[in-house]
Amino acid sequence: MPVHARFSTQQVRAFRKRLLRWFDREQRKLPWRSEKDPYRILVSEIMLQQTRVAVVEERYKRFLRQFPTVQELARAREQTVLAAWSGLGYYRRARALHAAAKQVASEGKFPKQTSTLMDLPGVGRYTAAAVASIAFGEPVPVVDGNVKRVLERISGRRLSEQENWRIAGELLEPGRPGDFNQAMMELGAVVCVPGEPRCHRCPVLMLCAARGVVAARTTVRRRKALLRYIFAAKDGRVLLQQRPRDASLMAGMWELPEVAGPLSGMQPIAELRHSITTTDYKVLVYAASDVCREGKWVALNKVDRMALTGLAKKILRQIGSSVSS
Repeated sequence: MPVHARFSTQQVRAFRKRLLRWFDREQRKLPWRSEKDPYRILVSEIMLQQTRVAVVEERYKRFLRQFPTVQELARAREQTVLAAWSGLGYYRRARALHAAAKQVASEGKFPKQTSTLMDLPGVGRYTAAAVASIAFGEPVPVVDGNVKRVLERISGRRLSEQENWRIAGELLEPGRPGDFNQAMMELGAVVCVPGEPRCHRCPVLMLCAARGVVAARTTVRRRKALLRYIFAAKDGRVLLQQRPRDASLMAGMWELPEVAGPLSGMQPIAELRHSITTTDYKVLVYAASDVCREGKWVALNKVDRMALTGLAKKILRQIGSSVSS
C-alpha cells in the first residue's frame, strides 16, 4: 500500500513539518551533527554501522585527530589504520574506509551523488545516500534499522526492503533531505525504540497506524563458545601473534596466542566474557612462557600502537598492567 493511500498530501506535509521541528529542538548533540564535510560524514556513518553511538562518539573524535582529512587517511599504513580502529570491531569497515580514502585522494575529489558514492569500496546504498543527502543536499532517502522500525510502525505492517525505500522517499522533505534523514534515524534511535516505544514523546504519533504494536521478528538464538589464550610475558614484553591475512574475521590483526584445549595442571589467571555477532564467548587466559614460541614480542607500553583485536585489548587491560618487567 503506497504511503499516499493512507496519508493525504496535507498529512505528509504535516509529518515532515512536525518531524523537523522536533529534530531542530530535541536532537542529540553528537560530534558529527551539523557536519558538511563528506569525509567526516563518511567516517561517522561507517563507524556507526553495528556500533553503539556512545562508543562511536569518542572514537570518532580520536580517529579524526589522527586522520583529519581524507588525504591523511589515504597516506596512512593499513596497520596504523587498524590500530586506530581497534576495539570498534568489524575491521573490514576500516579496510574499506581506508581503500575509499585512497580512491578519493587518487581521483582528487569526493563523489557527490549516491550513484557515484556507491563506487567507493565498502559504500552501499544506505551509506551513499546518507553522505549525499547530508553533505551535498541530494534529495534521496536513507533506510537503516531505525528508519525501518519507524516506517513499519507508521504503516502498521511488515515492509519489504523495496517498500521501505519507496515509503521513505515519499515522506522525504526534499528541501532539507539531510536533516530529514537524520531526524528519521534519530526518531528511531531515541523515541521509536525496539520493544516499548516512547509514543508519548513522538512528534508524529497522530499519523502512526501501529502506535508501537507490530509483531516482533524472530530473534536469532545466541551461541555459547569457549576460547583459551596464552599470556606470555618477559622483560616487559608480551608475545603476540598475527591472524592470517585471509582469515574470515579480523584478518591481519594481532592477538594473544590461542590454544585449542586446556593446559595440563594449569589454572587460568583471568576469565572474562566477550561477544561477537551472535556468539557469546567465555574466555580463559593462562600465564605461560614456554607453550608457544611463534609470534612477536612487543613491549607492553607499546602494544596500543599495534592493530590489536578488541578481545586482545580487553585481556591486556585486565591483566597487562599487573605484569612486572
